[in-house]
Amino acid sequence: MAGGSQRVYKQRIKSTQSLKKMFRAQELIAASRIGKARGRSAAATPYERAITRAVSAVATHSSTDHPLTRERHDTNRVAVLVIASDRGMAGAYSASVIRETEKLVQQLTAEGKEVSLYATGRRAISFYRYRGRELTGEWSYGSDNPQSDVAGEIADTLLGAFLAPVAEGGVAELHVVYTQFVNMVTQRPRVVRMLPLEIVEGVAAPGEHEVLPLYDFEPSPEVVLDALLPRYVRSRIFSFLLDAAASELASRQRAMHTATDNAEDLIRNYTRLANQARQADITQEISEIVSGADALAAS
Repeated sequence: MAGGSQRVYKQRIKSTQSLKKMFRAQELIAASRIGKARGRSAAATPYERAITRAVSAVATHSSTDHPLTRERHDTNRVAVLVIASDRGMAGAYSASVIRETEKLVQQLTAEGKEVSLYATGRRAISFYRYRGRELTGEWSYGSDNPQSDVAGEIADTLLGAFLAPVAEGGVAELHVVYTQFVNMVTQRPRVVRMLPLEIVEGVAAPGEHEVLPLYDFEPSPEVVLDALLPRYVRSRIFSFLLDAAASELASRQRAMHTATDNAEDLIRNYTRLANQARQADITQEISEIVSGADALAAS
């Protein structure tokens, strides 16, 4: 029996060592990629701020009423986009953002609104498919390395849904749920209402002796907004994807580091149990030899 236990523990040690190597490799890969992900997110920030300021200037210094900034009252349908991961091994990253999405859906449903779900990342897609929930749109794009063309495709689909008539599934609001990167330890699920547009960064207020700038929009404020607002939405969606990618990699690095430590603890535990089983096996063999010698002496 002891010999059998010893073989079992040796097999467990070997399999746990293989898992440890895989966990360690995943940790190193995530660590090597997170710097690039954070750099891409930081590099996209100036463009996002610049286009936000441009949209704010047009909105502040003109009286133009644009469809993307106008409240819709002809439908109670709203769109919710959840940004999750394509792969696992990232701890509670996807579970946290899906849980936040479910809270938002319950809140919107309680307000009497009909929710159309859009999902990015295989984890979110499989979550809703398994539960028989219909997805209006879905994207699987390599969540830890998003590209601008994917963000443009997602933004165009959501803009189309907001501008579509009611008979074609038009929505009155668009909410985005993603994971905000705070630091390497903290990544926080966040809900943002994207449409109708709310410009969160306005034009700076003038000082006491400053003169308000004069703007002249060519060919017209309407045409300028038509060009700027879709780009603004695309830039925001892309920034959400980049922030979520950095959050995913940080969560995966932390989860794989913890898994590696746990594997080392298991290996130490199995090694101790295997040594105990080996000592028990040796003790049993000695007892059998002594018993046999006593039997021979007695005869």
